[in-house]
Amino acid sequence: MWDFLIHGFGVAITPLNIGLVLIGSLLGTLFGALPGIGPINGIAILMPLAYTLGLPPESALILLAGIYTGSEYGGRMSSILLNVPGDAGAVMTTIDGYPLAQKGLAGPALGLSAVSSFVGATLAIVGLTLFAPLLAIVSVKFGPAEYFGLMLFAFASMSAMMGNDPVKTLIGAVLGILVATIGIDSGTGVMRFTFDMPELYDGIDFVVLIIGLFAISEILLMLEEAFHSKGDGAIAPIGRVMVSWKEVMFCKWTMLRSSLIGFVIGVLPGTGASVASAVAYTTEKRVSDRDGTFGHGDMRGLAAPEAANNASAAGSFVPMLTLGIPGSGTTAILLGALMLYNITPGPTLFSDQPVIVGGLIASLYIGNVVLLALNLPLAGVFARVLTVPKWVLVPGVAILSFVGVYQLHSDLMAIYLMLIIGVFGYLLRKFGFSLAPIILGFVLGRLMEENLRRALAISGGDVSILWESALSLGLWIAAVAVMVAPWVLGRRKSPSVAHAAEGKAEELAAD
Repeated sequence: MWDFLIHGFGVAITPLNIGLVLIGSLLGTLFGALPGIGPINGIAILMPLAYTLGLPPESALILLAGIYTGSEYGGRMSSILLNVPGDAGAVMTTIDGYPLAQKGLAGPALGLSAVSSFVGATLAIVGLTLFAPLLAIVSVKFGPAEYFGLMLFAFASMSAMMGNDPVKTLIGAVLGILVATIGIDSGTGVMRFTFDMPELYDGIDFVVLIIGLFAISEILLMLEEAFHSKGDGAIAPIGRVMVSWKEVMFCKWTMLRSSLIGFVIGVLPGTGASVASAVAYTTEKRVSDRDGTFGHGDMRGLAAPEAANNASAAGSFVPMLTLGIPGSGTTAILLGALMLYNITPGPTLFSDQPVIVGGLIASLYIGNVVLLALNLPLAGVFARVLTVPKWVLVPGVAILSFVGVYQLHSDLMAIYLMLIIGVFGYLLRKFGFSLAPIILGFVLGRLMEENLRRALAISGGDVSILWESALSLGLWIAAVAVMVAPWVLGRRKSPSVAHAAEGKAEELAAD
C-alpha cells in the first residue's frame, strides 16, 4: 500500500496536477459558499470542459475531486456568517455556527471549522487508503432493510436536538417528512399533494426548500430588525479573527468521534454528508452536552458536523472506486467522468489503473493541506462580511438566493415557491421553531420511505425483513437505546442550567 501511495504522489505532484488541485480547491470553495450551487453543480459545469480540454483521466479526476472537497469547506461560510447553508451537509453547521457569529466569534468559528474539516477529511483519506477493499465488502451488506434501520437510528438520534421543547422538534420533523411526500409516488405513480400543478409533480426541490427556509426567512428577520432599530449598522461585532489552540484542543475528541461517524456513513452508498453531519451532531450533543450549551454557540456543536461532512465526502470515494457504486450524488457525477474515459470502476480498478487511483488519493491529501492553508488565514477576511451594512447585505443575500434557484430551474414557479416557503420559515422562527429538524425530516424521510418500500417489495410485504439481519437488528436496538437513554440517565436539563452553561461557554471563548 505504501508503494502504491508513493507512486500516487509521483503522479499528483506534477506541475499540471498541482495546478489543477489549486484551481479545483479554489473553485470548490467558491461553489460551496454560494447557496444553491454546491459540488454537484460545480462538477457538472466543469466536467465537459475538462474533457474538451483533453486532460488525462487522472488529471480530470483530480480537478473534479478538488472541487468536491473544496465545496465541503466553502459550504460553511454562509452557514456561519448568514445562517444560510451552502449545501445539505452544512445545515447542522448553522445550529451553533451562526450563534457564534452573533457573539462576535465569526473568525474563530470559521477557523475552527477549517481545522475540523481538515481533521475529518484527513482521517477519512487515511481510512480510504488503508481499508477501502474491506469497507467495500461491509457496505455491500447494506440492503434496503439495513438502510431503513440506519434512517430509523438517525431519526432516533434527532431526539437529542429536542432540548426543552420536544414538541416543536417533533412537529418540525413531521413537517419535513410531509414535504418529502409531495410529488408523484415512485412506486405507484399516484400524485400526492400536487394540487394538479405540474410544477409539483417532481416534488419540492431541496435547493428551493433550503434557500426558502433559511435565506428568505433570514432576510425577513434582518428587515424586521432594521425596521425596529431604525439603523443600518453591522449585524454583529467582529472580535478575534483567529481560533486559539485552546479552542482546538477543547474540541479534539469531538473531531475524532465525528470523523469516524462521518467516514463510516460516507462509505454507505446513497447516504451523504447531510445524514453524516446530522448523526454526528446529535451523537456529540448526547455525549458532550452536559450543560445544555449546544444550540447556543458551542464550539463542539460546530466542530462535529464540519468534521463529519468532510469525512463523509472522502468516505464516499470507497464504494465508487472499489464497487462502481456512487456513495453520494457528487460521486455519481465523478463516476460519469470516469465513464467518459472508458474506465469502469470496480474491484480491479486499483490493480488495473494504479495511476488514476493513486493520483486521486494522493491529490486528496495535497488538496486538504491546500484548503487548510487557504482557509485559516482568510477566516478574518470572511468574517468581515458581518461588518457590511444591512442595506447592502440584505439585497446581496436576496440576489444570491434568487439566482441560485433560477439557475437550477429556469422557472418562475420555483421562485414563487421559494418565497412562500421563506415566509412560512419566518413565521416558524418567530414562534420559536428550529428549522434543522424540518430539513432532516425532509432528507431522512425520503430515504426512509424509499428503502422501506424496497424492503417490503423484496419480502412480499413481510415486515420481519426489517430486523432479520444482524446489521438491521443492531440498528433497531441502537435506535431504541438512543431514545430511552436520556430518560434512564435523567440527563434532561432545566433552562436555568442551560443559561448558566452558556455563560461558561462564552467565558471560554473570550479566554
